[in-house]
Amino acid sequence: MSSAYDLIVIGGGSGGLAAAQRAAGYGARAVIIESGRLGGTCVNVGCVPKKVMWNAAQIAHALQDAPEYGFDARTAGHDWASLKQKRDAYILRLNGIYERNLGNRKVQLVRGHGRLVAPGEVEVNGQRLRGERVLIATGGRPWRPDIPGAELGIDSDGFFELEQRPQRVTIVGGGYIAVEIAGVFAALGSQVTLLVRSERLLRGFDLSLAEGALESLRESGVEVLLHAPPAALSREADGIHVQIADGRVLGGQDALIWAVGRQPLSDCIAPAVGLALDAEDYIPTDRFQGTQVKGLFAIGDVTGRAQLTPVAIAAGRRLADRLWGGMAGRHLDYDNVPTVIFSHPPIGTVGLSEEEARARHGDQVQVYTSDFVPMYHAMTTAKPKTRMKLVTLGNERKVIGVHVLGPGADEMLQGFAVAVRMGATKQDFDDTVAIHPTSSEELVTMR
Repeated sequence: MSSAYDLIVIGGGSGGLAAAQRAAGYGARAVIIESGRLGGTCVNVGCVPKKVMWNAAQIAHALQDAPEYGFDARTAGHDWASLKQKRDAYILRLNGIYERNLGNRKVQLVRGHGRLVAPGEVEVNGQRLRGERVLIATGGRPWRPDIPGAELGIDSDGFFELEQRPQRVTIVGGGYIAVEIAGVFAALGSQVTLLVRSERLLRGFDLSLAEGALESLRESGVEVLLHAPPAALSREADGIHVQIADGRVLGGQDALIWAVGRQPLSDCIAPAVGLALDAEDYIPTDRFQGTQVKGLFAIGDVTGRAQLTPVAIAAGRRLADRLWGGMAGRHLDYDNVPTVIFSHPPIGTVGLSEEEARARHGDQVQVYTSDFVPMYHAMTTAKPKTRMKLVTLGNERKVIGVHVLGPGADEMLQGFAVAVRMGATKQDFDDTVAIHPTSSEELVTMR
């Protein structure tokens, strides 16, 4: 094993893999240090297995609706264990593909825990590697509160280790991970309680999306308790008991899942390096992903900036383009990053929320909304509404925010994100011929 490289990457998640492979494509000598499974959070305990579970929940909803479309659809229930086995096998195949891709691109893989001990020097397995540049791409881990009995719960990573579906489950959290997990459990037959610390779900997202998500969860049978942080957990004869801060007690829970946030894995940096972390232990970076230490860079969740897999990948590739591809000035623009919440129905959003826009631009903001029952539900007894919002700015009505909750939101947002990034106006939307009959046509026909 060589001890000198052009690029040393600590962390074999999506961002680290993307950066190392792009750099190697330009001829850089790159090495990745990873102690766990390749692919990081996204592939192993995030986006990919989550989407498999979301697909299962979507099928459950379709089976419920099938009789209203004339089908005699009868099932004997859902086999959680069988799905987990197939899902885990799929993830294992992906791990292997990632490792083979590294070999094909001549990126060296070192198994172990990497620690940056000095600028340009990484220690792993008792050996020191030296690199002209070092990239920290270690990601994060789920966080748990420090309350009595907290260990009785599992975190969002542990959700993917469940061998059987708990019948009675409490989820703690009000962010997108909590909303997604609650939707899966409810669709597959669990009795779900969601405990939210604050007065609303999905803080940071447009209020209309938060309200729609709350309505959808309650319509699906999830009991959502707001202003309800847990104070203690205990194990009793009938299961886990959850004491809420206001004195209420939830009894007889088969499982409790913490979905209350994540914290960065930034403890791989020795004090001698001279890198100061921020108050939450994230690594501060400039627009070029650089840190205050020369030759040291960071991308992905460990920086705390837009903690999304495609963001880490894009940042890593742009970094390699700039450093080894001759693209001076190339960097990731963190504005107008689209994102999707795989709730039921899904949520898609890009740009500023109405609240953010009004805080920045005041009365220059004009908003267009549409609430309607999508055509799919014309045949069903349930009539859930799709919600859409366009946030525009100034006399030209430049579109600075697009927010959608409803079937297909996850797929339609990608194209509209391109339009927002290119600076499209409301008139550009209006001048685009609608595709009928679809929900997405509402975004180009709003008045």
